[in-house]
Amino acid sequence: MAYDGKVMREALQRFEEDKQRRASQTEARRQRIYREIPRLEAIEKELRGTMARIMTEALRHGEDPAPALLRIRTENTMLQQERAELLAEHGYAADALEDKPRCALCGDTGYCGGKMCACLQKYYAQEQIKSLSSLLDVGSQSFDTFGLEWYDTKPGESGRSPRQLMERNLAVCQSYAAHFGEKPENLLLDGAPGLGKTFLSACIARVVSEDGFSVVYDTAVHVFARCESAKFRGDEEPDAAVDVLRYESCDLLILDDLGTEMTTNFVQSALYQLVNGRLLAGKSTIISTNLTPAQLESRYGAAIWSRLQGEYTVLAFAGEDIRKLKRMMR
Repeated sequence: MAYDGKVMREALQRFEEDKQRRASQTEARRQRIYREIPRLEAIEKELRGTMARIMTEALRHGEDPAPALLRIRTENTMLQQERAELLAEHGYAADALEDKPRCALCGDTGYCGGKMCACLQKYYAQEQIKSLSSLLDVGSQSFDTFGLEWYDTKPGESGRSPRQLMERNLAVCQSYAAHFGEKPENLLLDGAPGLGKTFLSACIARVVSEDGFSVVYDTAVHVFARCESAKFRGDEEPDAAVDVLRYESCDLLILDDLGTEMTTNFVQSALYQLVNGRLLAGKSTIISTNLTPAQLESRYGAAIWSRLQGEYTVLAFAGEDIRKLKRMMR
C-alpha cells in the first residue's frame, strides 16, 4: 500500500494538533483539580521525585539501600492511597490526573510494531477524502444514491437498454471498490457527458480512501500540464515533479475527461508512459472519457489503445444527459 506524501503531511499535522489539544485539555483539567484540592499537587510532586530518591539511596557507599527503598515504597503506596481517596471524596475518577493516550495500541505515537497504527490511518483517510472533495463530490455521492431511474429501459443498438448497461456498470464499480487491493484492476469508462462516469468514480474513490489506500483524482488537462511543467519547467515549478510522482505511485489514479486536452506528441508520450508505467508497477487506474474506442485509438495511437483494450475493463455509458434531465424537472 502506497501513501500519498502530500496527504500524509496533512494527516500528520492534524494528528499532532489533536494530540497537543488533548494534552492541553488534560493539563487544564489537572490544574483545575489542583486549585480545588491543593494537597493533590503536593502529592504528585512527591511521587514524581521518587526516582531521584531511589537513585540517591542506591548510590550511597557502604550502606545497604534495601531498608531505605522499602521505606520509599511504603511512603509511595500511602501517597497513592491518599490521592485516590481525595479524588473519590471530590467526585473524580481515580485516573483523573493521568494523561491517558486516546489510542491504547500505539500510545498516540501513530505507529505500532513498525507499521502505521489504525488511528493514524483514519486521519490519513479523512484528509484524503477532504483533498478529493475539493475536486469530487465524495462527501455526498455514494453507490446507494446512484439513480438508475434516470436511465431509459428501451433497448438500444446493442440490444440492451441504457438502464441494463448502467445496472451492470454499477455492479462492476461496486465490486471494484469492495475488492480493491486484492489485485491490480483498471477501468475505462466511456460515453457522452452527464451519464454518471464521474459520479461512479467518486463513489469508488470514497470507498477505496476509507479503506486506507492512496487515491489521486485529476483531470487529463491538468495531469498533462503538470507532466509538461515537470519536464520543461522543473526549476520554475518544482512542485510539478511531486505531482507527477503522485500520479505514478498512488494506489489508485482516476484520470478524468481524457480527450478534453489538446492532443500533442508530448501528451501521447506522457499518456503512454503513465498508463504503461502503472501497468508494469501493478497500480490500478480508472480512466473516463467522452471518446469512443475508435476515437481513442485514432487520437492516441495503437500502442496506447492496445493497452487500454487489453488491460482495462471497458464500461460503456449510455442514455440521456442526467444533468439536463434534472434541470428540466425543476
